[in-house]
Amino acid sequence: MAIKIKYLGLTHLESVWEDMKAHISSLPDQDEIWVTEHHPIFTTGLNKKDFELPTTDIPHIFIDRGGKITYHGPGQLIIYTLLNLSKKKISIRELVSILENVVIEFLQEESIEAYSEKMAPGVYIHKRKIASIGLRLKNKYVYHGLSFNVDMDLNPFTSINPCGYKNLEMTQLSDYKKGYNLKEVSKRIIDRIVEKLGKYEKANN
Repeated sequence: MAIKIKYLGLTHLESVWEDMKAHISSLPDQDEIWVTEHHPIFTTGLNKKDFELPTTDIPHIFIDRGGKITYHGPGQLIIYTLLNLSKKKISIRELVSILENVVIEFLQEESIEAYSEKMAPGVYIHKRKIASIGLRLKNKYVYHGLSFNVDMDLNPFTSINPCGYKNLEMTQLSDYKKGYNLKEVSKRIIDRIVEKLGKYEKANN
């Protein structure tokens, strides 16, 4: 069954989070990918070690994904993967690799060299982070997903230790090349995700 793609536009993270939990609780037969960007918000995942509340007017919430604190805002592409991992015979670690690799391959097509870090999931360019991944596995279903900085205000990241790493600098696609929009980037990224998941399914049949 084909993966259903939903384009949500600009959304409030809390509302989409509640919708994701409700969707997963229904034990859906069809896998879905939700595409959005969020109004400004800080979120902290299940790892609250050394947590410090940001000293800004931007709201903050605790959510149920893996990882520590990060920031979301307009101009950042969010791709939520709502998948039945058991049916796909894929581990959460393998899904992380798929999400990292699609961003790396996209950037390579644009002549931008990027890489992943085994001990710190995400995608980096010259030690600066451009994409983050946070997932939650529940009842064999995974949700949350990938955030990819395309053309956004990066200043709020300076109020936190992104993903729990002190002095980690963030970067974005527009720092290297101009003229992208989220719709264009999201289609290319999603096409790669669907292709890789399809290949993985065939390999396990």
